[in-house]
Amino acid sequence: NWSIVSPLAISIIDLVQWLPICYVVGAEPVVEVEQYQQLFRLEHLDDQTNKQFSSRLFHYPTNSYKAMSVRDGQPYCLRHILGYRLSSTASMVLIEKWRKLAHPNVCAVREVFTTKAFGESSLVFIHDYYPGAETMQQRYFNNMQTATGMEGSGGATDKHASATLANGAMQSQRSATPASTALGLQPGLKEPLIWNFVVQLASAVRAVHNAGLACRIIHPTKVIISGESRVRLSSVGIMDVLTFDIGHTDQSALMQQHQQEDLTALGRLILCLTCNSLLAVQSPHIAIEHLAQHYSSDLKNIVIYLLNAQMNRSINNVMPMIGARFFSHIDALMCQTDVLEVELMKELQNGRLFRLLCKFGMINERPEFNMDPQWSETGDRYLLKLFRDYLFHQVGEDGLPWFDLSHVVHCLNQLDAGSPTKICLESRDEQSVI
Repeated sequence: NWSIVSPLAISIIDLVQWLPICYVVGAEPVVEVEQYQQLFRLEHLDDQTNKQFSSRLFHYPTNSYKAMSVRDGQPYCLRHILGYRLSSTASMVLIEKWRKLAHPNVCAVREVFTTKAFGESSLVFIHDYYPGAETMQQRYFNNMQTATGMEGSGGATDKHASATLANGAMQSQRSATPASTALGLQPGLKEPLIWNFVVQLASAVRAVHNAGLACRIIHPTKVIISGESRVRLSSVGIMDVLTFDIGHTDQSALMQQHQQEDLTALGRLILCLTCNSLLAVQSPHIAIEHLAQHYSSDLKNIVIYLLNAQMNRSINNVMPMIGARFFSHIDALMCQTDVLEVELMKELQNGRLFRLLCKFGMINERPEFNMDPQWSETGDRYLLKLFRDYLFHQVGEDGLPWFDLSHVVHCLNQLDAGSPTKICLESRDEQSVI
């Protein structure tokens, strides 16, 4: 088998197809900002939930774009904060910390700058771009639900979402209480999937806090999901700049306060996932009672700990509460790594063989240069022509074309390695044999 297995190939093709896709809304888009070109908006015209929440959270209108960098030719997510004037560069100290932070569950901050390319003074954040990603709210929550009660925490429906929620709803057949029914609470995602999210988000929060920073955007509209269950914190660093108070005397104490708010926000997010409703945060006691009916006591204890704002909490205390589920997560990652390594070994030599085939195609069959001694089909070029026929024009005993990919790959590898193996080359008129 010389090709990638179907599920992996389909997922990669989906990502590649997402690269040129964007949602152009409103007027003609800006085509260039600094070294970023081909700007196009990433929001649907009808998808106002995320945009409205961003305005309430950041206190400024925001737009998200996919942009291509002329430096490396890679796509990036460009978030435009409209109408913001940077009054002090002191906040850039925090941005430098964000730029140094590298974590698989955090969208890296690449650059922050001010510009007038949009017609007014505004602030631009450059984050890594993940094609096909969608917010947790888009995938798991009804778009008609609002983020009421979660603003302080910060923050295309997937074809698997409805099936996942349906499977989670089958975990328990217990009847809901009248209070939970009034809030629209119901069994949410399957518990293994929720633990998967908890492990990833807790790891991200731990890395951010250890770097002396705070996320400040743990919210369904700011947690993005790629593939089946890979989550990342997006829009990090924006709140640090927009709300930076240069007159605050104790920045360390302020950052600790923001870190405590991160833990509360994480608890609210988990609670919403278990109740399948963003309204769960309005009545946490009822929601926790609902959680206890449908999920394990370990998950309930984590939520209670994270929501207990009366005590000084630490993300490091959450790790022991997750317990052995870390090993299940690591085992799954190792298995996925093994699959990727096997598939990579299949494709490793494709580029080398492709270059050989390109050279064959460029040299062989150039009749317009027959009078040129460097291009005419004599000497080595004649041997290459016969070898090309030996590769691709084989016939069987019945005289019919013989298709054998292994023959082509084996011969190309021998040619590239300079193998001393001898083969028989025959001209098309069968008058010459070498």
